[in-house]
Amino acid sequence: EKRTVTQIEKNGYPDSVYVNAAKIFQGIHTEKNKDRMLVRYGDNSESPMMAFKDEHSRRVSYELAFNALKYQDLLEQILLDSSAYPCYSIPDELTSLLVVMLYDLQDRKFQERKIFDEEELVAEVQEVGHYLYRYITKLAAALARCRIKHDALSIEYFVPETIWKQEQRASALPVCVWINTFKISLEDVIKDLEMKGLRKVESVSDFDHYTFAVDQHCHDVLVFPSSLREELLNLDLFADCKLLLQ
Repeated sequence: EKRTVTQIEKNGYPDSVYVNAAKIFQGIHTEKNKDRMLVRYGDNSESPMMAFKDEHSRRVSYELAFNALKYQDLLEQILLDSSAYPCYSIPDELTSLLVVMLYDLQDRKFQERKIFDEEELVAEVQEVGHYLYRYITKLAAALARCRIKHDALSIEYFVPETIWKQEQRASALPVCVWINTFKISLEDVIKDLEMKGLRKVESVSDFDHYTFAVDQHCHDVLVFPSSLREELLNLDLFADCKLLLQ
């Protein structure tokens, strides 16, 4: 039976992912001058201790944290405009959790989050989640007003220009993956990919959509067209950690 990486994003995340994403965001969020600081994030002087369930959990935790960072100004504006912040029942140390969970909530179009089987619930995540749901109508309205004000079809409008340009460049770059040689050989990876309909070519200049190449300098690295990123992550080779995204 084919194994795939579980796709959980649009249903929400397990509580542990929100906790780790909040810890990451706490360390990378944009600090503002005190005269502009309307949303407070508490102290971030200590390095956070994070425990990831698996590689997929690590990846989605960082994705969630960096997405919250991209839209930090917008998310703060939504919290303030909806009167969901300040919230005196939630301490400043949980503001990062509030922001990352708000990003995910709007990404799900303000739909209810799925609770996963055998998920270990975290009290702080449940508390912040229930709090956001109490304000869900006001939060959605605040986002809608902001989009109308700026004539924005989607929230991508609010990404800072420097980040948008970086993402445009990054999205065009080939995807590099490491072969976990403790689990599989280069030859067996090539056979597996060819059985799945991908064709080996000599270099990136020969890329079509379903093609790949062996890195000319590191023979345990494969390179794929950027358009294949999402399809690659659903291969059993990734689920079994035989290939690792660089």
